[in-house]
Amino acid sequence: MSPPNSEEKRLLFDYCMGLASPEQIVEAQALISSNPQAAEIHSKIKATLAPLDSIETEACPDDLVERTMLRVNNLAASSGDRLQQLLASEQRRMATAGGRHWMSFVRRLAVAAVFLIAASALYPTFSHFRQNSLRQRCQMQQSNLFQGLTNFDSDHDGRQPAVATVAGAPWYKLGDQGSENHSNTRRLYLLVKGGYAEPDCFICPSCSKSSRPPQLTQSEIRTYKDFPDRRYITYSFQIRCLEPKSGKLVYRKVLLADLSPLFEDLPKDFEKPFKLRLNKKLLTVNSINHNRRGQNVLFADGHTDFLRTRQIGASHDDIFTLRDTDVYQGCEVPSCETDFFLAP
Repeated sequence: MSPPNSEEKRLLFDYCMGLASPEQIVEAQALISSNPQAAEIHSKIKATLAPLDSIETEACPDDLVERTMLRVNNLAASSGDRLQQLLASEQRRMATAGGRHWMSFVRRLAVAAVFLIAASALYPTFSHFRQNSLRQRCQMQQSNLFQGLTNFDSDHDGRQPAVATVAGAPWYKLGDQGSENHSNTRRLYLLVKGGYAEPDCFICPSCSKSSRPPQLTQSEIRTYKDFPDRRYITYSFQIRCLEPKSGKLVYRKVLLADLSPLFEDLPKDFEKPFKLRLNKKLLTVNSINHNRRGQNVLFADGHTDFLRTRQIGASHDDIFTLRDTDVYQGCEVPSCETDFFLAP
């Protein structure tokens, strides 16, 4: 039987660390039971981690992974220069102080070499761990938004957040604070304005901290009618379909997901007509939030899934596009309940 490949080893690591999804847990257990080498790797990892069971848990800083990865990246980027500096420094010291520092130099060089080798070996694992951590934090954040929506519904007789609108009103004018703004994000901003969700909950944890906007003050929250701009919301929300006979909006099972790749760049001048024509890339690319590897999706029953494709359901419906629609002008709505569409 062939030894586990790199992907299977990562699966075993995630399983031992408690980071695996329910589907991955089943897959890991099947691998362990069917592959003796995988079982041995699992046993060694568990034995290595066993001493950690005696350590009392402490609150983990939110940015611990980011800080660790920053240090590893800095080390990887500058390791060559640091080693050269160490060699030059020790050679100068040897020339002036004689041979008594030779053993110290050898020990330091050995430690530096071990550290560099360990960093290069562990970097893929740290990177994979960081990506999983960010995805899970994103899922928790979406779950918090679902709780905010649930509380809003409870306080408003079972109604979802909504703004007064008319047929054909544009839903793409994110950030427009005018009274005629009917943007899709304005509906979610009602959760912020009503205290049902914190503003930071609408920014995916995978988004770069350097691009994050200033924190909104309570005065600004009360004044604004919508999020100020795209930096404040990196998720896409459902656009509900109209019931053919009554014209009422129909509640659908897909609520929210990571930012739609179709509407990453929205026009800043809302006076000009908006027009987007689909191409091959826009039809296949995943959300930018998780480095195009997939997107977290929040469903109406409250559960979240990380999907590596954009299609869901038996009909394989694309959650970011409308059926039989190649050109978007920012006012389209689904024609049926099974045509899921998240925007902007």
